[in-house]
Amino acid sequence: MPKNYAKVIVNPVAGGGKTGRKWPQLKEKLTRDGLAYDFEFTSCKGHGIELAYSAANAGYSFIIAVGGDGTVNEVANGILKSPNCKKTTFGVINTGTGSDFIRTLGSPKDPLEACNFLGRQNRFLIDVGLVEYFKDGKKDSRYFINYAGTGFDSETAETTNRMPKSRFISNTVPYVIALVLTLVRYRNRDLKLTVDGKSRQGRFLSVIVANGRFFGGGMKVAPMAELSDGKLDVITVNDIGKLELLKAFPRIYKGTHITHPKVSLATASVVEVEPVERMPVSADGELLGEGPVVFRLLPQALAVAC
Repeated sequence: MPKNYAKVIVNPVAGGGKTGRKWPQLKEKLTRDGLAYDFEFTSCKGHGIELAYSAANAGYSFIIAVGGDGTVNEVANGILKSPNCKKTTFGVINTGTGSDFIRTLGSPKDPLEACNFLGRQNRFLIDVGLVEYFKDGKKDSRYFINYAGTGFDSETAETTNRMPKSRFISNTVPYVIALVLTLVRYRNRDLKLTVDGKSRQGRFLSVIVANGRFFGGGMKVAPMAELSDGKLDVITVNDIGKLELLKAFPRIYKGTHITHPKVSLATASVVEVEPVERMPVSADGELLGEGPVVFRLLPQALAVAC
């Protein structure tokens, strides 16, 4: 296989189906820009992992995800699971509504501009996180490239997953509705938190472990995070009341929430959360399972086109 031959993995239903409608134009643009590639569509949840894993094993040196943050996570996981991961460069054309990973990466939000961006074929190594959790009573794991967490944000993801999907409604609408519903019924949780071997117990709203700066469609949750600094940013929101949370919530878009007295920021390589009661776990916006959960840093683990 030619060294620069690419596999493009497209999620046609991402962005409420907009990706499938945009793909012919993107396909033409990639061809016009001189990229040698073939492509495949994902057909179900998790399919992006399988396609990326197979492509990396087959010797593709460049694998590109076309879709939202969930698609980006799946394709990255497929590459990272492959024994050829160190020989493979990951590219992103984000056609979803969140676009959180590329905000930190610095690639264009406009998909057509991203095609030009990928044509340069520059690359740099980024850190990756590994989250270990439980699903259906069995231990499981997943890589994340942007963020993972447990608590309020993960319960919001769980509520979003339960909502009916419609291609006529923007992906942000169910998320906002889920956010409000979760806020009404959510209770802060008692847990044991261990950050690089130092433990404390208390009551928390959320524990967020970030590699990138943004989540939730532009919320600057970890304003000082860097993708290749060899550390994970750990943001903990302690036992905050709902009214106080509502007042402080707008600050997250500017990243000034980290100065709130009930918000803590640290950096770490390993973070462990042992909840007293059930807490859902999510990564890159995707619901995974539940705790107890461990988050681990894998430094310089993935080559990304930039």
